[in-house]
Amino acid sequence: MAQLTILHFPDPRLRTRARPVAAITGDIQQLAADMLETMYAAPGIGLAATQVGVDQRLMVVDVSEKGSEPRVFINPEILAREGHETMQEGCLSVPGVFEEVERAERIRVRSLNLEGRLAEFDADGLLAVCIQHEIDHLDGKLFVDYLSELKRRRIRKRLEKEQREVRDGQHASAPAI
Repeated sequence: MAQLTILHFPDPRLRTRARPVAAITGDIQQLAADMLETMYAAPGIGLAATQVGVDQRLMVVDVSEKGSEPRVFINPEILAREGHETMQEGCLSVPGVFEEVERAERIRVRSLNLEGRLAEFDADGLLAVCIQHEIDHLDGKLFVDYLSELKRRRIRKRLEKEQREVRDGQHASAPAI
């Protein structure tokens, strides 16, 4: 397994609408394993393939407290949405930013697993929020798109400045972007 590089906002590749996975191959299985390793190391609770520069409709999620329930979703889609709830969200592609976002409270999801079996299930709470967040990534949308233009501009400027400082060596201990 290998840790992958997570793209950071405002990288234009994060706006890519991912293509459906045509076949579950060894490469797709390896990508899922690498994405899980990357997500846990970050640390995070969800990661979409587009966040690591891969144009495939694949995402991984683990909302368990101990990080012991990894889930892989291939070609996920939301079939139904109910209710509304607001929850504070963060994103591995928008480091250090946490904002309130309104999403559906309950969702019905359909996707393939790594064995190619189609599954349909209902989700609520943190799992529902995480799935909606990651599917947004697969559609080229970020959680900052739910914020005001002013907040989005401030976040972009701050992250661009931090990325420049890292590139210019002003933060020697900062991780590579």
